Amino acid sequence: MRWLKYLIIVMLCVIALVVGIGFAWLNTDDVVIDLFFVTLPEASLSLWLMASFVLGGFAGILATGVGMMLLKARLNAANRKMNAANQELDRLRTASLKQSA
Repeated sequence: MRWLKYLIIVMLCVIALVVGIGFAWLNTDDVVIDLFFVTLPEASLSLWLMASFVLGGFAGILATGVGMMLLKARLNAANRKMNAANQELDRLRTASLKQSA
């Protein structure tokens, strides 16, 4: 079963590589990207599109990482509160057992 997963991943990577090469081959027109304050140098359309795709992927990974860190911090705070409440409950249970004995 493991080899099947490996085979599927390799096939998907090969397909993505072939599609990327075909995309780069068909989009060779040179374009200039003009932003509000900056004009980027002239390069092929496929280069700019792939660069924006990669940059968007990195931005997504960064945003997800920040969100995960915030959630992890909230989880740690909740765990600390739960541990403190459990310790208080144990203390109250032992105190009530000492009073009844």
